[in-house]
Amino acid sequence: MKILIETERLLIRELNKIDKQDLFEMDSDSEVHLFLENKPVKTIDEIEVAIELISKQYEKYGIGRWAAIDKRTGECLGWCGLKYHHERMNNHINFYELGYRFKKKHWGKGYATESSLAILEFGFKHLKMHSVFAITDPKNLKSKHVLIKLGFKFVKTFTLDGEPTDWFELHNNT
Repeated sequence: MKILIETERLLIRELNKIDKQDLFEMDSDSEVHLFLENKPVKTIDEIEVAIELISKQYEKYGIGRWAAIDKRTGECLGWCGLKYHHERMNNHINFYELGYRFKKKHWGKGYATESSLAILEFGFKHLKMHSVFAITDPKNLKSKHVLIKLGFKFVKTFTLDGEPTDWFELHNNT
């Protein structure tokens, strides 16, 4: 399997079907989905469909959400990565969004920050991104803390699918 990015503790590579059990563990957890429309998955088939959709993003845009693998144990801890949005969101179109999601048992260990720093470096260097955006539920204080630690600036709260959503931006000033 091709490793896209390596950090001190993580290997970051494309998601595939071997990750489905780990992703099911993560995405069936109601606490993981507390700030994600509160809709945890109920079947492994839902995970397989999600992996297929992400695979299509790899084919179409060359990027997507990637598996975050613990170098020591080989466990898929969750996912992280960039998603290319070609549809309008918050008056923006054709932009990259940073995202991350990890199994609850791995929260608070710095994996979101570690993986995101590497992904941002990859995006600015290899994809020649000028800006990257992130969204989160206004009540998701831990995610907002990660984004601010990464250098993102809060811009505004807007409505997405009928729900308030915080919009963050990071611009490459080099």
